[in-house]
Amino acid sequence: MIGLSFIYSFGGIVFAAIALLSAHDRANRKRWGNAAFWGLLALSFLGGNALGDLGNGVLVLVLVALAGFGAVGRSHPATTDAPTRVASAAKFGNRLFVPALAIPVTALAGTLLFKHVDIGGLPLVDPKQTTLVSLALGVLIALALASVMLRPPKLAALQEGRRLLDAVGWAAVLPQMLAALGGVFALAGVGEVVGQGVSAIVPDGNLFAAVAAYTLGMALFTMVMGNAFAAFPVMTAAVALPLLVHGYGGNPAIIAAIGMLSGFCGTLCTPMAANFNIVPATLLELDDRNGVIKAQVATALPLLVINTLLIYGLAFR
Repeated sequence: MIGLSFIYSFGGIVFAAIALLSAHDRANRKRWGNAAFWGLLALSFLGGNALGDLGNGVLVLVLVALAGFGAVGRSHPATTDAPTRVASAAKFGNRLFVPALAIPVTALAGTLLFKHVDIGGLPLVDPKQTTLVSLALGVLIALALASVMLRPPKLAALQEGRRLLDAVGWAAVLPQMLAALGGVFALAGVGEVVGQGVSAIVPDGNLFAAVAAYTLGMALFTMVMGNAFAAFPVMTAAVALPLLVHGYGGNPAIIAAIGMLSGFCGTLCTPMAANFNIVPATLLELDDRNGVIKAQVATALPLLVINTLLIYGLAFR
């Protein structure tokens, strides 16, 4: 049965290849730092279970040290040159989007179809991971299509991947670390502590204040943790379940769905959501690294207010 192990192995192989290419890049004065960083990340993907909790913890500390002390630097690998790309764009036109569109199409098709495919009575793909497996399969199909269409140099895909990862740097792994932090917070009982604090502040019987505490808390925790999925278990255990669902009899589906959207409002306003706000600024080489955030705040704040009103108006009928 194909499950998460397939995705981890796929990712680990890619990171390992990038680490090897980094080690051989003599033009990059920080090549050994890059090779160590991506190599350790590959190790965590390929052998994380064997390392155990302590081994993985030490590995993460080494990654933090490499990034914190500036051992990771930007590279400029040789792939295709600008004239070649312009000629390719003129030749293929909108067909260049075919490989990119293959990813969502495969993810959707796999999610719908894999649950009906079994071999010897066992499912071909883990039913709980069909979307992730389909997404990884879509990436492989897209890579194959691009290679057949464009006929790039053999290592072009890996070199371009290395260029992008080195440009993003340590921020590429920030979502994983923040998601793990959310799990740690939930296991440590942070939600209960936050819930006690909210209960002490929100007046008894004031439904709107309780709803506002949840939506605002989702946005603020997301800004701190950089990930709405990490903030969700904390704020749901702290406010949504005890106050809004059990206390006021709210609809949990509506509260949870719109509560997550409230967290995304926080995503738009924080540099901690590096994959959304810092990475684009880096790749576009913007002069202001917070330019993306500044452009989004005027949208995020009104949306947060609207989300609060939606929960208040829809979840308690």
